Amino acid sequence: MSKTILITGGTGMLGSHLTQLLLSNNHTIKYLSRTPGTKNGIQSYQWDVVTQTIDDQAFDNVDTIIHLAGAGIVDKKWTPKRKKEILESRTKSAQLIKSTLERIPHNVETFISASAIGYYGWDTGGVWKKEESRFGDDFLATVTKAWESEADEIEKLNIRVAKIRIGVILSKNGGALPELIKPIKFGFAAALGSGEQFMSWIHIEDLCRIFIHLIENKELSGVFNGVAPNPETNATMTKLAARALNRPYFLPNVPGFILRLILGQRASLVLGGSRVSSEKIEAQNFNFNFSNLQPALADLLS
Repeated sequence: MSKTILITGGTGMLGSHLTQLLLSNNHTIKYLSRTPGTKNGIQSYQWDVVTQTIDDQAFDNVDTIIHLAGAGIVDKKWTPKRKKEILESRTKSAQLIKSTLERIPHNVETFISASAIGYYGWDTGGVWKKEESRFGDDFLATVTKAWESEADEIEKLNIRVAKIRIGVILSKNGGALPELIKPIKFGFAAALGSGEQFMSWIHIEDLCRIFIHLIENKELSGVFNGVAPNPETNATMTKLAARALNRPYFLPNVPGFILRLILGQRASLVLGGSRVSSEKIEAQNFNFNFSNLQPALADLLS
């Protein structure tokens, strides 16, 4: 059944890919954006999270909202100002959507929010983390918990809420993979830190299919891990990427202290890791196209 779907953060890597899949399934797509207008046939309606203003027309005929918006985690140094922006871009955007839905007549039935496996903490070792596992106590865990809490508030409006804790997205068009393969292409393949930290990855196609699965199955709500069934260590991922690119893998690991000098607090993003389970979404009749890393990399790097 065709739906009218309003997406925040729709022009980003994930939003763009998801948009194309939704359009191919005959859904109608709208965006909330800081810059209104039409691009590639998608109508964007203006909102401003800082001033808490929004174009009410964005919600006309909408039955599903997909909330992806949020300031980038990796691209800037984590100053106190940036940390505040990372948090509030996620929480205040959800608050603005909720206050608007309280204020206007609407037909919204479903709200699906991005979240992150950072919920479990920056480094949880080899212990499997499931949706009911405790949240961590570091900066990103705190952000993610607050992010999910604001999404849950929308449930009070009798709207179905689902949250996807997204892992390391593998895509040709952004995210972790292009950064991983940059040195590999020049023959400088090396694991980071111990190399033993788990990377709970997911092919972007499968991640978008999880969003669609949650849209189409109205009985599903709550939180789901958006990760492939078989996480790999940083060292294994680097080796497999080097193999896919026909490049050597012989250099020693990049020491953690060097990464901390370069990245500061953001080094935790590459030096830590979590082994996250996909069992819950699989139990809801979702089948991954890319369960294992090697074929996923072959698909993206061929």
